[in-house]
Amino acid sequence: MFGIFKRNRKYFAHPTAVIDKGASIAPGCKIWHFSHIMAGAVLGEGCNIGQNVVISPHVTLGRNCKVQNNVSVYTGVTCGDDVFLGPSCVFTNVINPRSAVNRKSEYLSTHVGNGASIGANATIVCGHNIGEYAFIGAGAVVVEDIPPYALVVGNPSRQIGWMSRAGARLQFEEWDTDGMQIAKCPLSGEKYLLQDGIVTKIE
Repeated sequence: MFGIFKRNRKYFAHPTAVIDKGASIAPGCKIWHFSHIMAGAVLGEGCNIGQNVVISPHVTLGRNCKVQNNVSVYTGVTCGDDVFLGPSCVFTNVINPRSAVNRKSEYLSTHVGNGASIGANATIVCGHNIGEYAFIGAGAVVVEDIPPYALVVGNPSRQIGWMSRAGARLQFEEWDTDGMQIAKCPLSGEKYLLQDGIVTKIE
């Protein structure tokens, strides 16, 4: 099996990685030590899969996703482009698991939006979606949907602010002529609008 990987020049897989027949791996991906990509998994172009990672059947990762060490991405999880999954973060796919009860027909889905980051050791309880460019702090336990650009921390997670696409905390201190709050990213200079609890990038 390892010989198949060595002949594939479209992506890199360490010799200790296991890639099942039926997995789809786009060009430019890197798959590191002791990781397992299972049949039916889909990896978009340029993904980087760290050590001791499991990507389960029917999981989809978009382009340029980074999965750090010791992460298991279970069936029911989909990720958009440019998603960051921090070391040892945790996904679930059953809300009430029991070893003696087979609940494969009860998997709940979780979608992680484009550009979102999930910090080290965070837990994402299944059935809840992470909005694009949201930022989940290290160790947070997510038990509800997270809006785009939100910054959340704690157990259970609570929102404490907003983050830019570049990963800087946004300060909504200015007001435009219509009474809507405006913030400028200190890293990129991009401007964001906060209206009715929804953040959008405006320029």
